[in-house]
Amino acid sequence: MKLFFSFISLFFVLTSYGQEFSNSWKDVNYAGDTNTYHNLDIYLPKTQKKSYPVIISIYGSAWMANNMKGSDLKVLGKPLLDAGFAVVTPNHRSSKDALFPAQIHDIKAVIRYLRANAAKYQIDTSFIGITGSSSGGNMAAMAGTTRFVKEQTLEEVTVDIEGSLGNFTNYSSSVDAVVDWFGPTNMLVMDSCGGTVFTHNAADSPASLYIGGPIQEHKAKCLLASPTTYIDKNDPPFLIFHGDKDNVVPFCQSELLYKELKENGVQCEFHLVPEGQHGPVVQTEKYLNMMVDFFNKELQKKKE
Repeated sequence: MKLFFSFISLFFVLTSYGQEFSNSWKDVNYAGDTNTYHNLDIYLPKTQKKSYPVIISIYGSAWMANNMKGSDLKVLGKPLLDAGFAVVTPNHRSSKDALFPAQIHDIKAVIRYLRANAAKYQIDTSFIGITGSSSGGNMAAMAGTTRFVKEQTLEEVTVDIEGSLGNFTNYSSSVDAVVDWFGPTNMLVMDSCGGTVFTHNAADSPASLYIGGPIQEHKAKCLLASPTTYIDKNDPPFLIFHGDKDNVVPFCQSELLYKELKENGVQCEFHLVPEGQHGPVVQTEKYLNMMVDFFNKELQKKKE
């Protein structure tokens, strides 16, 4: 398990950047309970406006952490705030708290909460983007490919995708654009499609702990936790980044997502980062600027 905790430590980034913003709300509970893992933070840009388009940023932790909101604020949040987007950083349940699909229910509850409380937080929910790294990338991609999916059945396994968490279930959990940073997309083939430093098929791997058993013994549920399962032509635009030296989540995962999106006519773009390993080292200024440009472009399309 040392490897898994080393993996998590990649994402503990100093969050002092967020302290520069007076226009922020901390520890807002989006589920209507008292659980820390259901808290989020909201940051507004320094530029004064009536309302701001919003990006939700999901931390990576191999689904093993439940209180890391803001750990990627300095890396992913800063360029988005500087570009005029509000940034929301939510916690979500870990695999120790609950199994999949609880984590997806959390993220969808976040989206619904923002729509229901847009005026209170100066958020313009006519555009909601979502991004995330590693397991956060998986959940961001899931939010995109399941935006019109309430329930899915595969080989006699049925999963409630939307969930009923929170007080605003009459609002939509749809997102308008997705940026996926090196997230798992079809976990059944992670061991077979690229070399990694541990075995994803093992009973104690992050993916197995996430779905509640060895992934090869629970293939249907594993596929139901994989965004590639849900892709159709109605999905929002995607931008995907992955390092070609990633030895935790092999870059074939992003290749598979890109291929499936293209085959279904979904607007998508994939950048394989030369010499890129797993973690924030992939998120250089060049690629962060691409993320900002992508969200800005999709925002302008929504306005047209």
